[in-house]
Amino acid sequence: MRHASRLVAPIDDEAVRPLRSGDRVLISGVILTARNGAHRRIVECIRENRPLPFDLEGQVIFYLESSPTPPGRVCGPIGPDVGGRMDPYTPFLLDLGLKGMIGRGRRSPGVIDSIVKNRAVYFGAVGGASVLLSDCVTRVGSAAWPEMGPEAVLRMRVEDLPVVVLVDAGGNDLYRDGPARYRGGSLS
Repeated sequence: MRHASRLVAPIDDEAVRPLRSGDRVLISGVILTARNGAHRRIVECIRENRPLPFDLEGQVIFYLESSPTPPGRVCGPIGPDVGGRMDPYTPFLLDLGLKGMIGRGRRSPGVIDSIVKNRAVYFGAVGGASVLLSDCVTRVGSAAWPEMGPEAVLRMRVEDLPVVVLVDAGGNDLYRDGPARYRGGSLS
């Protein structure tokens, strides 16, 4: 097994190029968080020629399920939301320069095609480890639309956030290809 690669967000084509589905990656830097309500608002802004309060170029968006922040903590437990909920908006955002997404679950063929076209990457974070993931967050601030509550876009500084490449820029999909690695073999 290869050692984990390190990425600093925002990212570019050079950072994405060597990544392969199944690779472990540690992300540091500034990422955005957005769920389906925020994705809908981003698309509305662009279609209505209103400026976004943040730049999508090179961004990594974490499809974040969060919990309230306990006293003395930077944030509450964080975990990945299902990426498929964002599928109706993802090709549009990738065309605008989005380079990475963090979530869980399969993506549609159209999204995978758009990942390839835009040389982007879909990362998976481990669900059920939300308290451990929150230890990687060093700062959280509002990026847009705080009135949306848990659907607001946040700017999050992370240090060594552990993820796995689920879909790489070549269209290799760990959900599709990964099980074949274990068929007919022993796991012991």
